[in-house]
Amino acid sequence: MTKDAVCGRTLDESPMDSFQYIYNNETYRFCSERCLEEFKRSPEVYAPSFTGKEYMVEGMHCANCALAIERGLKKVPGISEVRVNFASNRCRVEFDPVRLDAEDIEGMVKKLGYKLIPEQCDEQTAVITVDGMDTPYKQVMVENVLKRHTGILRLKTSSAKHAIEVVYNPAVEKPSGFIKTLSSEGYKATIIMDMEPIETEISENDTRAWKRKFFPLLILGIPLFIIAIGGMFFHFNLVSEALALQLQFLLASAMIAFSHSFYTKGFRALFIHRMPNMDSLVAIGTGAAYVYSVASLIDSTWKLDISGFDHYYFDAVGTILLFITFGKLLESIARGRTGEAIKKLMGLSPKTAVVIRNGDEIEIPLGEVEIGDIVMVKPGMKIPVDGSIRDGRSFVDESMITGESIPVEKKTGDHVIGATINKTGTFTMVTEKIGKDTMLSQIIRMVRKAQESRAPIQNLADRIAGYFVPFVLSVAGLSFLIWLLTGKEMVFAISVAISVTIIACPCALGLAVPTAVMMGTGLAAKHGILVKNAETLERVKHIDAIVFDKTGTLTRGEPVVTDIIPVNATETEILLMAASIEKFSEHPLAQALVKRAGEVGCILKNVSDFESFTGWGVKGVINSDVYYLGNLQLMHEKQVEVKPGEEDHFRELGGQGKTVMILARASEILGLIAAADTLKEHSVEAVKLLKKKGLRTFLITGDNRKTAEAIAKESGIDEVMAEVLPAGKALCLKEMQEKGLKVAMVGDGINDAPALAQADIGIAVGSGTDIAIETGDFVLVKSDLRDVVAAMDISRYTMRKIKQNLFWAFCYNVVGIPVAAGVLYPFTGFLLNPMIAGAAMAFSSVSVVTNTLLMKFFRRENV
Repeated sequence: MTKDAVCGRTLDESPMDSFQYIYNNETYRFCSERCLEEFKRSPEVYAPSFTGKEYMVEGMHCANCALAIERGLKKVPGISEVRVNFASNRCRVEFDPVRLDAEDIEGMVKKLGYKLIPEQCDEQTAVITVDGMDTPYKQVMVENVLKRHTGILRLKTSSAKHAIEVVYNPAVEKPSGFIKTLSSEGYKATIIMDMEPIETEISENDTRAWKRKFFPLLILGIPLFIIAIGGMFFHFNLVSEALALQLQFLLASAMIAFSHSFYTKGFRALFIHRMPNMDSLVAIGTGAAYVYSVASLIDSTWKLDISGFDHYYFDAVGTILLFITFGKLLESIARGRTGEAIKKLMGLSPKTAVVIRNGDEIEIPLGEVEIGDIVMVKPGMKIPVDGSIRDGRSFVDESMITGESIPVEKKTGDHVIGATINKTGTFTMVTEKIGKDTMLSQIIRMVRKAQESRAPIQNLADRIAGYFVPFVLSVAGLSFLIWLLTGKEMVFAISVAISVTIIACPCALGLAVPTAVMMGTGLAAKHGILVKNAETLERVKHIDAIVFDKTGTLTRGEPVVTDIIPVNATETEILLMAASIEKFSEHPLAQALVKRAGEVGCILKNVSDFESFTGWGVKGVINSDVYYLGNLQLMHEKQVEVKPGEEDHFRELGGQGKTVMILARASEILGLIAAADTLKEHSVEAVKLLKKKGLRTFLITGDNRKTAEAIAKESGIDEVMAEVLPAGKALCLKEMQEKGLKVAMVGDGINDAPALAQADIGIAVGSGTDIAIETGDFVLVKSDLRDVVAAMDISRYTMRKIKQNLFWAFCYNVVGIPVAAGVLYPFTGFLLNPMIAGAAMAFSSVSVVTNTLLMKFFRRENV
């Protein structure tokens, strides 16, 4: 259905009844000359503002099915982009909502023989059990009660299970409202669970469908095989030859009936849509064999003696269908396993939460938790939502989100992440993020987006797959004619043609890339690494330089006390007095002193007459003694004598990139305290691993060169770019790229955003609930720089698997098709049996997916 871009009126399908105009290579149609002229005056106003919609796809049997949907939709005016992923059964369509409705897109795909199931990120689904809903009449009554809620989008009831599936808008409705409404009408209703992810349902439905086809075929195929093979190889006949042929005919016909989807989809794709697929090959190959066999059976039964009709392929037809169906069943199971990572992520979230309302602990469905709710979390429970601890402390297992196996200590004020597990203590928390805003939901969205994206290498496979089926049909026809012209009998030529059509497998080509991408991104997520798109995986191999931001990336981002040099007091006395003076200051150095004093058990003293000297230090009075804490300038200003040895200590520590403070009582120096932003725990190890791989390492920072060089030396980084403003970091990276370097930038994803965008690969270091970093190509959930190495290793490993898959897919078809066509026959007398060809086709795509599943055994490298 096409709409007028100006007035929105629905136009007839025929272009003869409307005015047309081409703008930006798009053809627009109008109902009148007035609308056409209006569009010409301001085309930018009426030109499309494309929107995207996500779908799950039902009915795809092979990679050519995905290509057929893409090609079919791309022909439609108003659709700018279509991406169909056969491996995950997902589809994304970018379209102009002024010219097309989502229903139009779904209808167009339905005409192609497939079904689109829309996904809405803003929708939620609840399953409610209703006692007594055991008849269609009561089912309708319950539906009518619920339809009073304007926020309900769809209903699906099951009287057999006494359950109703409610799809609703969480911004408008809460499941508790549905329960109250049903209760007011006398129904006893309970929310039992949230719906399983729709992709899980599609995958399971697909597997169940192939099982329903396979087991009847197996039951029919066993007697068919016994009847056919018994007389052929073992020279025994349970029945007469004529009856045996009739039984074979009946069994093969029944097997074709159970496999009808191959024929309906295959012939529709070939003759109606002119985009043949794998089903077309199966339908033509087995269909030709079946028709020929039926003709031979009629010839022998009625003694027509028609030349050439004297062979039977009923056993081959049945066996081929059985093998191919079994192969598709195995492929469906294997494809489901490639998406296990995201399914596990989706299954992490608990179904309920314990909230405190009016002083009572109430267990409610997770969908009813609201921002600001106080949630009680006891030992062993999953934390239901993102928030911060209000009261209590505990150790939390965050391994399912971060991949870090050691539980993390959490205390009042600390952030906690939904779906992580509380190990020891009991605490209450304040809800800060719910639903699609939680960290888990953001991870799922990012992983899903990466799995739906297309790696550049996939374009090659798709182009080949697009021409593959027509090429195979041409080879089959040409082989048939060549063998007939060389004097071979009809049976020989038909057998060759059938083998060619049956052995060819476009599915292996279509599955080679997307299954590996799904496994690779899932594997990365398991290690706490989020990949933004599949193209990133391919670009990693070109990287030859790694640039690290300093603060918050290589270092912890906050100073800690590193050195205490006693002069006229003990280390404990120096720390106690310095921390007491600084205890009310919010300066990072002051907080570092107070934190260190607390760690060693110091009880801070009362301070009076506190005074701050900007850029120099502070003064305070403790027990009538005046204390100064600051730099050399403050000491000189207050006439505190600094001896040469003490000044040497000061300058030596400063040369190491540390901030040095001198503590003095009146005119006497008590000691020196140094603080620095220290390296993260695994920074040195990460740099060592990267250098081991032959990569050049750089440090870029806005700090002074002395501090930068000290950090670079400590971490093992080769080259330093210091005193660079945030805006200048991108320019530095651009200069490196102009010199021919392929650069990866590692930064915190906020003030380093321009540099991350400029880099060939941007790696954003995330921490806690700051995971929603959109700048980087990779997002590291933990602040562990060893994950930079893991991200690169996983990317390269995924690309190796993709190339292996493509090699086996190409190799299989390049070798299999000529052998099936009979190229070996003149030299060896070998001719491929169609049944063997069917078995080979069945297991070709399974072998590719199995090779992908071996990625589960990936182990990250350590020093």
